[in-house]
Amino acid sequence: MILYLARHAETVYNAGARMQGNMAHTPLTRTGIAQAEAMGVAIAAHFAPGDDIDIWASPAGRTLQTVAIVAEHLGRDFFDVRTDPRLLEIDVGRWEGRRYADIVAERGPIICPDARAFNVQPPEGEYYPAIAARLQAWLADLDPARVALVISHGITLRVLRGLLAGGRAFEGVKLADDAPQGTVFRVEDGVTTALHIGAGHSGARGV
Repeated sequence: MILYLARHAETVYNAGARMQGNMAHTPLTRTGIAQAEAMGVAIAAHFAPGDDIDIWASPAGRTLQTVAIVAEHLGRDFFDVRTDPRLLEIDVGRWEGRRYADIVAERGPIICPDARAFNVQPPEGEYYPAIAARLQAWLADLDPARVALVISHGITLRVLRGLLAGGRAFEGVKLADDAPQGTVFRVEDGVTTALHIGAGHSGARGV
């Protein structure tokens, strides 16, 4: 199985340091649009015209806006894009829409600095093992003979890359290293290669 895994571009919530989670449909900023254009250029340069690949995306607005731009660069119809809720970002529950600074002021640090990941499950949200379980189910449904491009989210893709190629042990999962928004990886046979490094935020601010 060959997968290209791309993190969506910057949104207004990212720029405002607010939690997005899996339900907020937040638009890209002008900077985010430029990041998505750069992703499209890099991905299109990697494939020959007419290459037959599957394109998948989380159904969140920010991933769909990103994939719409990328699909144009590939000469593909946006309506060819397949969506699956199992590719959504972590559910941050009651934190959704709130400023990081306000959450930290209330309850103290919420990020493990070594792993650059949440050190506590968001209230009424989900945690890393639940993300891994839904991604394993999604992977099991894929046709391994098909090359696929996936536009998803920061934490979701860290867990997915961990499942595919390993990573640090964290809260019951293997968590790959963080990467900025707009980054694209190629994963084949347990080996991850960076195809394009994005210019966006990394870490929890990108959730």
